[in-house]
Amino acid sequence: MTTFLELLINGLSIGSVYALIALGFVVIFKATEVVNFAHASLLLTGGFIAATLSDDIGFWPALLVGIGGAAAVGALVEFLVIRRYRGSDHSVLAIVTIGVDILLLTELTRRIGTDVLALGDPWGDRVVTLGSVTVPQTRIAALVAAALIITLFLLAFTYTSWGVAMRAAAEDRETAALMGVRLGRVSLAAWAVAGALAAVAALFLTVFPTPGLAAATSFAAFKAFPAAIIGGLDSTTGALAGGLIVGVTEALVTGYQDDLSFLGRGIGEVAPYLVMLLVLLARPAGLFGTRELSRV
Repeated sequence: MTTFLELLINGLSIGSVYALIALGFVVIFKATEVVNFAHASLLLTGGFIAATLSDDIGFWPALLVGIGGAAAVGALVEFLVIRRYRGSDHSVLAIVTIGVDILLLTELTRRIGTDVLALGDPWGDRVVTLGSVTVPQTRIAALVAAALIITLFLLAFTYTSWGVAMRAAAEDRETAALMGVRLGRVSLAAWAVAGALAAVAALFLTVFPTPGLAAATSFAAFKAFPAAIIGGLDSTTGALAGGLIVGVTEALVTGYQDDLSFLGRGIGEVAPYLVMLLVLLARPAGLFGTRELSRV
């Protein structure tokens, strides 16, 4: 039972981090109807900036600069690349984001090389013991931080003018534009917010028990992609649910991998995609996604 509780808490913690990344996918999709495959490079950009500056200016200032840097890169990608293809087929835009991702990841991988960069976080390798359950402080910090950020985002999405504009653009872009919503600003803000969320996620993906930031850290974005699909690409609530489902599934399957050896080694890495496949077979739009109706 102790093992199960530890795995569950760790799964909820890493799942909340996946939810932050998935929320970035959803925000961009709602604003532009584009699946952003450059999200991995935004995540690595924020983490790299924070890790590079942490020794010189301290952890918290470096983290803020990393978040701002990732947001700025996201906004630049939208302004310099995505906006130039506005009006093109969405599949073309998705391919464009793949190209952007390859370019950014190639440069970041060249700079990082084989190094593992520490972010100098204040939690270190300390743990919290609750009865017989032992959990790293970083996992608790990730869960609390993600819950706070997602709550603030949902409040802003519901009650601010930016949130209203984004919801209007997601509902009907042409009508929203006629009503005075500036779609360019909505899209720019969405990419900036997605970059900032990815940078925060990069922090909690690279602290203890992970050794630090490496070039392979960007692969975490591909684990969060099933979370966005499971919840529904046009649902902010679905991003949270999908992230938690993926995190808990990955943690439990990896933790009990010896008992699931008949499924093959490394099943924990594949489990989120299997869950995604099962969900799509039952609900093609995801658990909370909007079903499209067509008159026949």
